[in-house]
Amino acid sequence: MRTGRRRSDRALRAVLPRSPGRPGVAQRENRWRFWAAIAAGRSSEAAAIEAGVSPAVGARWFREAGGMSPKSLAPSAKPPSGRYLVFAEREEIALGRAQGQGIREIARRLGRAPSTISREVRRNAATRSGGLAYRASTAQWHAERAAQRPKRAKLATTAALRTYVQERLSGAVATPGGAAVAGPAVAWKGRRHGRRQDRRWARAWSPEQIARRLRLDFPDDETMRISPEAIYQALYVQGRGALRRELTACLRTGGRCGCRGRAAANGASPASRPRS
Repeated sequence: MRTGRRRSDRALRAVLPRSPGRPGVAQRENRWRFWAAIAAGRSSEAAAIEAGVSPAVGARWFREAGGMSPKSLAPSAKPPSGRYLVFAEREEIALGRAQGQGIREIARRLGRAPSTISREVRRNAATRSGGLAYRASTAQWHAERAAQRPKRAKLATTAALRTYVQERLSGAVATPGGAAVAGPAVAWKGRRHGRRQDRRWARAWSPEQIARRLRLDFPDDETMRISPEAIYQALYVQGRGALRRELTACLRTGGRCGCRGRAAANGASPASRPRS
């Protein structure tokens, strides 16, 4: 029985629930030229020929977009930031990999950081064969799909991660056998007032503790990773609320801004400060 992991499992991409299809032949530059020609008054067939694609492809782009150019491809849209790789750079990376050049040599030739090239080779590589074969067209396709917005929150799409975070936020963690697992020791320093559900925050884990613990409990599972900021967004930001809103009562601040706690930690309350 095979126990080793495939090389493609090391790609920094989440597993897709279904195949997104084959990569498109046309690149972002072709689409941008197509919509620029449409804005100039040309027909979809003439704009397609000017953009370097077939008239059938141009007609499909026009039909799928409802005759209006996407906001990211409008002639008035800002060009991609220099921090992101472009298709020409991805072609240079693919050529360098085919010639057997190392990551640092490719990065030096492109004027990029080696970590940027290493991450690009893993994150946007083609994994159909089980390996990490880097092709410029496929890498560009993966990058454009990842840049699409709006994007669903990770907690909303990963049920196991959502359950893990909710259990620790509420302080109700149990082993597979059903035994309760005690939360982290949180000392009460006398700065919080009221009987907040029997001080649930003293049994619950903070988002920072959850984010750090995930790396220990799931060292080889990249899907079980989340930042503390993403947990706060899932609790507070409308439209990204993948977590139950009542879990805010388990936070150290009781669901409110932590400015009172910071003022008390500095040794002065807002009422005791001298007025200017």
